[in-house]
Amino acid sequence: MTFTSSFTRIRCLLPAILLTVCASPLLPAQEAPSHLANATVLVIRHAEKPAKGATLTAEGTARAEKYAHYFSPFLADGTSITLNALYAGADSAESVRPRLTLEPLSRATGLVLNTQFSTGDPEKLAQALVAEPHGDHVLIAWRHKKIPALLNALGADSAHLLPDGTWPDAVYDWVIFLHFNAAGRVDQQRLIHEPTPLP
Repeated sequence: MTFTSSFTRIRCLLPAILLTVCASPLLPAQEAPSHLANATVLVIRHAEKPAKGATLTAEGTARAEKYAHYFSPFLADGTSITLNALYAGADSAESVRPRLTLEPLSRATGLVLNTQFSTGDPEKLAQALVAEPHGDHVLIAWRHKKIPALLNALGADSAHLLPDGTWPDAVYDWVIFLHFNAAGRVDQQRLIHEPTPLP
């Protein structure tokens, strides 16, 4: 076969090759798996605060101590949930209450308390929970005015869960329960009232 005939043959085949390549569907980019898949996330407000100061009242300190029992394990509709990740809003000049609220539970369970995320930037915590492994039962203590934004960042509906979409100033005894499906999206959400008194 001469060079000319070989070139002619390739030139004739080229349109068919290009047609095959162009007709092949592009494969969609694979999404990274969500670490919230099949997870449970509980969200609480920090315990009672004083009129002035960054810490807890005596009542708040007592609540924090009782949380070491109440959340170890947490019982929801007859299901026992053993926590394996704790998050508290980062300390600020005005408040270290989220950390103080979960420190007794952290000591009792041996779970590390993560305090690196600011309550002013809930999207960063939500993104980290999606992107980083953390266990499948998470408890978060947050500042009450920032909880609606956190719930929305996690894919929940704060307007449905909270009255007028806000956490009332005087309320300290609620637990927000979120469950995520296999795709990492909220498929169950509800507000739970803690028992009075706490056990």
